[in-house]
Amino acid sequence: MRRGLIAATGIAALMAGVAACGPGGEENSGADGFKGQTLTLWAMDGSTPKQWEKDVKAAFEKKTGAKLKLEVQQWNGIQQKITTALSEPEPPDVIEVGNTQTPAYAKTGGLSDLGDLKKSIGADWTESVNKSSVYGGKQYAAPWYTVNRTVVYNKRIWAEAGIDKPPKTRAEFFDALDAIEKKTDAEPLYLPGQNWYFFDGLLIGKDADLIKKQGGKWVSNLADPKVGSAMKLYQKYASYSDAPKDKDEATPQQAEVFAKGKTGAFIGLGWEAATAIEANPKIEKDIGYFTIPGESADKPEGVFLGGSNLAVAAGSEKQELAKEFLKIALSDKFEGALAEEGGVIPNKASLQKKAEGNPAAKAAAPAVADGGLTPLVPQWAAVENPPNPVKRYMTAVLKGKSHAAAARSVEHEINKRLSQKQ
Repeated sequence: MRRGLIAATGIAALMAGVAACGPGGEENSGADGFKGQTLTLWAMDGSTPKQWEKDVKAAFEKKTGAKLKLEVQQWNGIQQKITTALSEPEPPDVIEVGNTQTPAYAKTGGLSDLGDLKKSIGADWTESVNKSSVYGGKQYAAPWYTVNRTVVYNKRIWAEAGIDKPPKTRAEFFDALDAIEKKTDAEPLYLPGQNWYFFDGLLIGKDADLIKKQGGKWVSNLADPKVGSAMKLYQKYASYSDAPKDKDEATPQQAEVFAKGKTGAFIGLGWEAATAIEANPKIEKDIGYFTIPGESADKPEGVFLGGSNLAVAAGSEKQELAKEFLKIALSDKFEGALAEEGGVIPNKASLQKKAEGNPAAKAAAPAVADGGLTPLVPQWAAVENPPNPVKRYMTAVLKGKSHAAAARSVEHEINKRLSQKQ
């Protein structure tokens, strides 16, 4: 789900015919034919709610006769750890991978083709969510869950400004921010200059591409007027904020700023509200959420769809057992349970009602269908490596440079990173 740079390395030629091999192989395939085996799952810290974990494990072990071994991983350094694991003779069988990083892992040859799984259980996976699981026209992972940004707002401050309901359009949102600015002492919106993922959502809303193919290779498309249009919109939002122009939402943590009770709203993930409540429990009663509004009421603003996929290591000797696990974990029953317990968006629209008990997830769900991702090419990961040149572009514009000049100042660096060997 969280995003980071993959130091991708080549994967050695993978074993063939493992299904008929000796101990650890799958000579006894099919339901109830895996007794005595253990499937290893790598899942990230915070991704598997306790009840979901307990119930999935019980269902898997009952159906297959095998054992499930869950190994919780930390996000720090996970890209290199997964890359290394995929190249080893005995990798974990099923791995949670960040959605935008899936193409880089797939390119190395480290992930199994799950095209048959897509046909059997994935016909109604949300298209925008499934895109990150596909590389080179093949299904190398299965979409597990997504999260996207909403507006987290202080209902008390909005009431002081005379606003009695969340806005449905972008113009209404700006009107609300104007009212907060004029009628209260609060900062209308906390938006640092480098909230890159919110900006990516605006790019998606403008149908703006950050890269393009030129001479057979990927190069920067940052100078495109559509990108400039999205940045102009970001400037408008930023005009309501006193946040630093050269920092992102984690420096300082925007939820902790919001927790002080002097900010009308911020744009972030649902779990950030919990951070605010932890810093100031009294603010809990004042917190509300709404979908980031778009130009018209019938279509929300574009959003970046963060999230995770589940993949099977190509070097695993338990291919069929791994697919049995995925069929269970990705079933409507357990996708729905994950949404209810974890407050995330499930992988199909028909299950979004399961998130209605979580107000943050409920606010996020309407934007999923038209949401999007960063460029789904393995080379993109290097672009986001700190210091992210797109963030530098954003700061340059907010400090007075023209869109064209700011784009020119970082395009060489973007092109350099796009040309790095994977």
